[in-house]
Amino acid sequence: MSQKRSKRYKKAAEMIPADKKFTLEEAAELLKKLPATKFDQSVTLSFRLGVDPRKSDQMVRGTCPLPNGSGKSVKVAVFAVGDAADAAKAAGAEFVGFEDLIAKVKEGFTNFDVAIATPAAMVEVRKLGKQLGPRGLMPNPKTGTVTDDTAAAVNAVKAGRADFKLDKGGNIAAAIGKTAFTPEQLAQNGQALIDAVVRARPATARGKFIQNITLTGTMSPALPLDVAKYVKSAA
Repeated sequence: MSQKRSKRYKKAAEMIPADKKFTLEEAAELLKKLPATKFDQSVTLSFRLGVDPRKSDQMVRGTCPLPNGSGKSVKVAVFAVGDAADAAKAAGAEFVGFEDLIAKVKEGFTNFDVAIATPAAMVEVRKLGKQLGPRGLMPNPKTGTVTDDTAAAVNAVKAGRADFKLDKGGNIAAAIGKTAFTPEQLAQNGQALIDAVVRARPATARGKFIQNITLTGTMSPALPLDVAKYVKSAA
């Protein structure tokens, strides 16, 4: 059954030239010209990758600092004790603790966007797989969220970044800002994410790594990018 689209969405779709492939800058400029919504939409960059998601050695995952931030207020929970806990609090983490925070999460508390833990704390935090795993909140060394330098981790998360992970269909999608951002800010954030995805290419990947890229707002049509413009990094 086809999805019913709003008049605003249909009008936006009519403004997108058929078969055109955009640069990041062109896509960001057009996105801001499309009929507006009543809220500041998140802007997402999505990739179709030439890897086999069924193979563990072809997993693509990472994190990317965004030059212009994410435009999102991020709530952070830190599992730590001692100096690491004090540093996390000083850096602005909303929830800091260890045994008490673990008990709270076991009871269903997940009112945070990112979880950070020290390596020592992970011994117990790993037991929260049922609570954190399904929500993508389990700390992971690859995303910089398992570290003794909790202050740096909190600052990095608060400054704005994009976390990305290959899904079962071989795709990646990550937010790079809001429609309130300037086209230049969105383009800079988008380029940073493209570069990060390219760096995360598995050694076992064969053929064309990045097959297509689209830029879209939460409730706007997708704008296909010209991957050839990024051929040096996309091949």
